[in-house]
Amino acid sequence: MTREPDDTRATGGPKGPIRDVLRPALPKRFYKEAKSVPSASGAGQEIHLDGRPVRTPLKRILVVEGQPFADLVLNEWLAQADVIDPASMPATRLANSAVDTVADNRDAAMSEIVAYAGNDLLCYRAASPASLVARQNEIWNPIVAAVEKAIGARFVLVQGIIHTPQPQAVGEAVASAIANLGNLQLAALLLMTTITGSAILALACLNGSLTASEVWSAAHLDEDWQIAHWGRDEEAEARRAVHERDFRAAAAALAPLR
Repeated sequence: MTREPDDTRATGGPKGPIRDVLRPALPKRFYKEAKSVPSASGAGQEIHLDGRPVRTPLKRILVVEGQPFADLVLNEWLAQADVIDPASMPATRLANSAVDTVADNRDAAMSEIVAYAGNDLLCYRAASPASLVARQNEIWNPIVAAVEKAIGARFVLVQGIIHTPQPQAVGEAVASAIANLGNLQLAALLLMTTITGSAILALACLNGSLTASEVWSAAHLDEDWQIAHWGRDEEAEARRAVHERDFRAAAAALAPLR
């Protein structure tokens, strides 16, 4: 004999707010004063909270290259209210990455950028529809040409998504173009490359061929074309907003080089 479901247990739902138990509670703001001071090594600025230096996740003192970017990091600490939310601190997270990751792994960071150049978003073009093809040619072709002139190498452009290797000279030229970047700038270039899917766009921002807003628009050319024809996706827009916050921090770190 089958048992009838117990309806009394299937009604009501949760009796209080649902908490994300997988996300740890954010730490409370513990400091009254935040300011930037020159580092003892002279390599940049430290952020001090009530007189003590901010440390990275690996417990190193956070030294930020360049006063303008240090000011951005400082403003993020000043803007924290009751709790400290790392998600609202993209400049701080990028500075941490420069100290904890890139400083010890410069070759790996450069190799990743070179790898993106070998499979770059701007090198793979649509075969149809004609309006998208025309838009890609209009926006992307001048960007590719400017970066080719800057690095002294030519990219291979193809239609479709089948991987087509770039000439060895492309990888060598990209590696040469980024070899002398500081750790913060290298971290920023890598972040911009991974967010946009394009080392070409990141290099265009680095050398001043494009503004940050122009890079962001060019990176989303296909997506914006789809939106114009098929409408918006709220979840995609939310993800894009998060990525743009990190992108803008990367662009700010590259700004002093232009």
